[in-house]
Amino acid sequence: MKQQQLYSLSAVIIFLFVCSFIACDNTTTAIDDSSKIKIALREAGNQLLLQQQDSTSIILPVVKKDASTYQLSFQHSLSFEPNELVTVIDSSFAIMLLSKNYRVEAIQCADKEVAYSYEMNVEEERTIIPCAGRYLPEDCYTIEVTFLDARSTFFNRHPLLYVILFGAIIFIGYYFREKRLTSESSHEALTNYSEIGSFQFYPEQNKLVKSATEINLSKKECELLELLVARPNQIITREELTKKVWEDNGVIVGRSLDTYISKLRKKLKGDDTIKLTNVHGIGYKLEVNKT
Repeated sequence: MKQQQLYSLSAVIIFLFVCSFIACDNTTTAIDDSSKIKIALREAGNQLLLQQQDSTSIILPVVKKDASTYQLSFQHSLSFEPNELVTVIDSSFAIMLLSKNYRVEAIQCADKEVAYSYEMNVEEERTIIPCAGRYLPEDCYTIEVTFLDARSTFFNRHPLLYVILFGAIIFIGYYFREKRLTSESSHEALTNYSEIGSFQFYPEQNKLVKSATEINLSKKECELLELLVARPNQIITREELTKKVWEDNGVIVGRSLDTYISKLRKKLKGDDTIKLTNVHGIGYKLEVNKT
């Protein structure tokens, strides 16, 4: 009991410590990382060209259009698949510890029309990456990146302390989680999940488990999977999935359904006996092959 009280006290102290710094340091400032942003964008442009087997064309100087918008241009026309653009920019920004809240637009040089765009957000539910897998035709493009906030906090400037504090919180959370799991009855453990191939699906806990490995699910991923699991090997229309997961909550965002189906596919790919299939023009089907 004393050990449990110690963990509880530590959690309270850490929580108050975090809140005090956030409360005292939540001033909004202009983005002052221009040099780092330009370096990150040039590296992203380099990686994008290398994926096109182009190691000779010139990347034009990165232009700062305003306080939060930067423009990346190329010497020659290029073609790329949206996921390539998402990956190289996300990777370059992560290395330079830049903001994770930004919008990217691929703009056609000739008519200034937006050929492709997506939005990244530190909150996964607000990230929108449409049209993955569809190559943009070869053309002259400029890539514009707009940072959606310029909030500079204590933890932005001291990332190591961020890791230490949240590591401690995770450790405490893990300790109490283990205590709770060991106290659950075997009956609850057997009736609290559905089997999907070699996966165990826990809808109430928003997770998949395979061979004792947990795969966390977002709320929307969990709601979609719950609908598909309830009707295995049956087609569920796009309209039904969209209505039950988004429209009933009053929110519909573009290609959100396709984005979350893609995320579920990645999390289920470890089992060949199950497959999340797109029935063109109709909807989706969770195929379960019992062997």
